[in-house]
Amino acid sequence: MQRRSQPILLRLLSYAQPYWRIVLIAWLCVAGASAFMLLMPIFVQQAIDRGLEINSEGVGVGSRETLVWFGVAIIGISALRGAFSFGQTYVGEWLASRVAYDVRNDIYNHLQRLSFAYHDKAQTGQIMSRATQDVEAVRMLISFGIMRVAYLIILLVAVFIYMTYISWQLALVAWLFVPIVAGRSIVVSMRLRPIWMRVQDLQGRMGTVLQENLSGMRVVKAFAQEQQESVKFSKEAKDLFEVSFAANRIQAFNQPLLTGIWMMAMVSVGWFGAYQIDQGTLTGGELGAFMLFLVILQMPVRMLGWIVMMFARAQSAGERIYDILDAESAVQEKPGAIKMKDVKGLVRFEGVSFSYNAISPVLRGIDIEARPGEVIALLGPTGSGKSTVVNLMPRFYDVTGGRITIDGVDIRDMTIASLRANIGTVQQDVFLFSATIRDNIAYGAIDATQEEIEQAAKAARLHDYIVSQPDGYDTWVGERGITLSGGQRQRIVMARTLLTNPKILILDDSTSSVDTETEHLIQQALAEVMKDRTTFVIAQRLKTVQAADQILVLQDGQVVERGRHEELIEREGLYREIYDLELRDQEEAYERAQTVGAPTPSSAGGSG
Repeated sequence: MQRRSQPILLRLLSYAQPYWRIVLIAWLCVAGASAFMLLMPIFVQQAIDRGLEINSEGVGVGSRETLVWFGVAIIGISALRGAFSFGQTYVGEWLASRVAYDVRNDIYNHLQRLSFAYHDKAQTGQIMSRATQDVEAVRMLISFGIMRVAYLIILLVAVFIYMTYISWQLALVAWLFVPIVAGRSIVVSMRLRPIWMRVQDLQGRMGTVLQENLSGMRVVKAFAQEQQESVKFSKEAKDLFEVSFAANRIQAFNQPLLTGIWMMAMVSVGWFGAYQIDQGTLTGGELGAFMLFLVILQMPVRMLGWIVMMFARAQSAGERIYDILDAESAVQEKPGAIKMKDVKGLVRFEGVSFSYNAISPVLRGIDIEARPGEVIALLGPTGSGKSTVVNLMPRFYDVTGGRITIDGVDIRDMTIASLRANIGTVQQDVFLFSATIRDNIAYGAIDATQEEIEQAAKAARLHDYIVSQPDGYDTWVGERGITLSGGQRQRIVMARTLLTNPKILILDDSTSSVDTETEHLIQQALAEVMKDRTTFVIAQRLKTVQAADQILVLQDGQVVERGRHEELIEREGLYREIYDLELRDQEEAYERAQTVGAPTPSSAGGSG
């Protein structure tokens, strides 16, 4: 809590604290580069005044040898300045890149820990923008902001002191222009700050549109909405162009203006310096050194506004980054939570209620007892709360009333990792990674052997299909499994779940996308697999429901009926309505198939 009360920039800079030795080296390089930069005009002054010295009679008394030595010294100073500048840039970039690396990892790792409640509302494009462009603004803050600020402060102070030492009158002329240039730079930078914030936001919005379009490309083409999607993306891109162009227009006007003002300073200093030479109060070498100091001074003065803008942009980026890093997961692990061991699989819902907000309850007073080895089927209309019930068991969400226990222990008293390791979930939204079939099956058990992977694939009735492919288990799966059929994708996810050998299975509508024959094969495999496992099934298939030890019928977030198929079919309740509308046709079709002697399927390669 104390950390969160700190200013955003201090919190960002704290990422550099573990690398304090690198920071020290960087500052030493900054000091060295600054020192040799300041020595350059001084040696030029000495070279002019001593190497080209003229006596009172107008006769040159300087020597070529003196000029040569000063020339060699200037070359040496330039080389040393270059070496320190290289060190400053190299070390600064390493430090900045390392900080960016740490920030990105923190964002990514924190996103993994956040519950479903956060991801339900988050936009992928905005998150990606914060993990890339906003982190880049932090990198620039460390690389240029912190390092350059020290460099510029040293130059400003030292140049001011030495220019005043040479001639306070000439310094006064030069410094009359400094507030004008610095002030203009800062004003322009402050004008650019909200524009750059808008640019960052628009980049995130455009990324969201692009991500949704690419993910839903098949839907776009199916409904012939390419033109509409192009218009949508074009609007976001146009908004980004206009705002970015506005920022560039301001910069395009400002840069020549600042250059012109500084050239006026150079001319004024040159004119007044020539007058002082004529009066004998200034030497040619001093004027040369003064002009070089003025050239050196131009960069830090003009960069003041840029530095202010960089800090402002980093402030904005930091706020967006900490919107993620400070987000609290709705599901928290208790201190001292116990690790689940030797799970039997006795699951109880005791007066469970749940709501996403205080206004709209999703579940109310749910009581369930599932003994080890039992199959619990959940039925009900869309929106009745079936998926919510099974999502509460692995603590994707936390109950807002009542409690859920496994083997008599409240799941909130268990470590989240051990809880989920004992619950295998096949979610309704099947997701596969862009990887091989082997990698997708072994995702939850990366140390699994090839034999174990094949056993899981056989249990899911997928092995025959896999080995029929040219690359077998090394067959590449396209993004989100787009190269596979719906049934094949679901069976890969089933194999993935079975490979983890969980004591509790959750099958969320897991056979809704497969044909009857494929489902029959899967049911045969799962019948053996589900032995000694507590299984919750959300299904709209009659065979699944008939095999259940207990059927729970939900409506409006409540269990309105419970029992076995034979019991519920005799009642004139909601289950009977579901049976008449959705399940009776399946039963009749199955009976017809048995009557005509439909062949038993011999291959598990059905597309589903």
